[in-house]
Amino acid sequence: MAFSRASEFFDGFPYGAAQGYDAAARAAVLDRLDRLAMLFDTALVVPGTNIRFGVEALLRLWPGVGDAAASALSLYLLYEASRLGVPWLLLLRMLANVMVEGAVGAVPVAGDAFDVFFRANRRNIALLRAHFARAG
Repeated sequence: MAFSRASEFFDGFPYGAAQGYDAAARAAVLDRLDRLAMLFDTALVVPGTNIRFGVEALLRLWPGVGDAAASALSLYLLYEASRLGVPWLLLLRMLANVMVEGAVGAVPVAGDAFDVFFRANRRNIALLRAHFARAG
């Protein structure tokens, strides 16, 4: 068998199922996820205003496919959160944010405006940071 033990597969990775996370690795992952959430939700500005939007808002302008692609990007953040070992109740709350954004975002025009202001990814990163601030 090529990988008889999980630890052999995860050797050399900064984090993984076999190694867990130390505080520095967790902080690095949270910072990376924060940058991704900013890109997804608030990276761009409407000129002459203070309205910020991200790549997901642009994707959602493409009916159907864009909504699915934007939700898939949000689900990646949940995948990474699960790798950090957050409780399943927190994952469910984060999933609810993504589902609300996806469901309302599917409504033409109004859903696109909702996506700009709801910012599920930023909310999810705030939930992650609050969890790890409490948990240590």
